Amino acid sequence: MFSVTVRDHIMIAHSFRGEVFGPAQQLHGATFVVDATFKRPELDADNIVVDIGLALQELGAICKGLSYRNLDDDPDFAGINTSTEFLAKVIADRLAAQATGGGLGPGASGLTGIAVTLHESHVAWASYERDL
Repeated sequence: MFSVTVRDHIMIAHSFRGEVFGPAQQLHGATFVVDATFKRPELDADNIVVDIGLALQELGAICKGLSYRNLDDDPDFAGINTSTEFLAKVIADRLAAQATGGGLGPGASGLTGIAVTLHESHVAWASYERDL
């Protein structure tokens, strides 16, 4: 399996519901390093996994749409704990839509999977992986 990973970041505000979150139930900020990994079993006709420039562009657009916002105020996330795991899935699903919709170029038709990892810090991160 071949893979290519691109990186960006998001800076958000949010709060959580539930005793398990302790002090994070209060409004707080978070900065995540976002890694998006694109996978395929065979290289395309140009011997690449995905156009890195387009992958960076699409990941950047998704990150820009989430950054500098209070996710508690976003109707798409109403009543949802926007955990690191949940946000990894949101970003992966949005990238998958771009891959299948042509946003990553024609070579992306051979992609078989996307994995997104959000790094909360140097000691904690969460990932979501999905098939295409």
